[in-house]
Amino acid sequence: MEVKFTEEGRNYIISIDGDLDASSSIKLDKVLAKAIGENRNPILVDCTQLDYISSPGIGVFTSHLQECEARNISLVLYGMNDKVLKVFRILGLDEIIPITKTKEEAKSRAK
Repeated sequence: MEVKFTEEGRNYIISIDGDLDASSSIKLDKVLAKAIGENRNPILVDCTQLDYISSPGIGVFTSHLQECEARNISLVLYGMNDKVLKVFRILGLDEIIPITKTKEEAKSRAK
């Protein structure tokens, strides 16, 4: 898995490419923690190249939710394929983490 980040205006975009499993989730965790620590806002996560997500991968997002709320940071995920989106829906995470289809929708959804 590869994790990249870019800035577009005020938007901090983290792009995930490949499978997000137990070993690769550590890399995403570090990138996300750094962005939150730097008070990047909003943080948009590009999931268009995310092929698979395991429970540790989901745990990366859920573990940072409280800190994002405390710092008033918008965390929005976008571009998930149907298989990955289904996992988030089954777990009810789409109710607590904003998920959009496109980057433009994610930008609009971010505070």
